[in-house]
Amino acid sequence: MLYLVATPIGDNNEISLRALDILREAEVVICESTKEASKLLRSHGITGKKFEILDEHSTPDDKAALVPICAEKKVALVTDCGTPGFCDPGADLVRLCRQKNVSVKSILGPSALMGLLSLSGQRLDEFVFRGFLPAETEARGRALKELTKERRAIIIMDTPYRMKKTLNDMKEHFANRRFLLTINLSQEDETVLEGNIDHLISKLPFEKAEFMLLIYPS
Repeated sequence: MLYLVATPIGDNNEISLRALDILREAEVVICESTKEASKLLRSHGITGKKFEILDEHSTPDDKAALVPICAEKKVALVTDCGTPGFCDPGADLVRLCRQKNVSVKSILGPSALMGLLSLSGQRLDEFVFRGFLPAETEARGRALKELTKERRAIIIMDTPYRMKKTLNDMKEHFANRRFLLTINLSQEDETVLEGNIDHLISKLPFEKAEFMLLIYPS
């Protein structure tokens, strides 16, 4: 059986009791990084686990090879932080397991997306989750131009080193909209900024960091 175990996005104590039970009982832990997974497990006194890797470099054959393990053993899938299968290769493994009738269960927990929405102070019954924008400049520009047609709230995320670039993109395409920017949620240096794009850029405390950006409805 495969368990999708949500792990902390900041503070290591931000993990459910059920998640810890599953991690203690798991015969195999599938992770993006053994360094990050081991650090989390050790912080809760869990050691001696067998690890398998599933990351952005995993090939289709690598992913397929994990399915028999999930069928035969109790397996926990974790990401470096947050909920597996959300903007990461875990979704591919879930699909493959379901195709082979391998049971998959979700062990709910921390979510940067829900954290962002809860901090908005608005009831956003509808929103567009755009996720990661294309890295290539031309494709990125086309994607942003298409998004300018959207009147509902839009949620964007990207890699930490593209945080400043993303905000500059907003200045070009969404100069008249208001924003909510969350940085390093659940960490000691958690920062929440709200306002127009010039305000966000002027108050930006870091050149790069884990972030999510909410564009408020127009």
